[in-house]
Amino acid sequence: ITSSYYRGAHGIIVVYDVTDQESFNNVKQWLNEIDRYANENVNKLLVGNKSDLTAKKVVDYATAKAFADEIGIPFLETSAKSATNVEQAFMTMATEIKNRM
Repeated sequence: ITSSYYRGAHGIIVVYDVTDQESFNNVKQWLNEIDRYANENVNKLLVGNKSDLTAKKVVDYATAKAFADEIGIPFLETSAKSATNVEQAFMTMATEIKNRM
């Protein structure tokens, strides 16, 4: 993603795949990019997707939640397939943006 995508953004949702450890490991890199290129006060939300694939899950909720808490950003798990928490993710981001304005 080029730096121009970050400029002017009020909120950025960082999504990883709960069935892919490498996907979660890359979250730090994405957050570093956001810190480097986005507005200092940009709202961030961490989302673990594919929560419906419980048998294949390798990144547990507690690990991701602890990481999000440590860096001070909201976290939730979603399933695009079953639509679980998808609307909630966008509503959470919208609320965060509204509260900061």
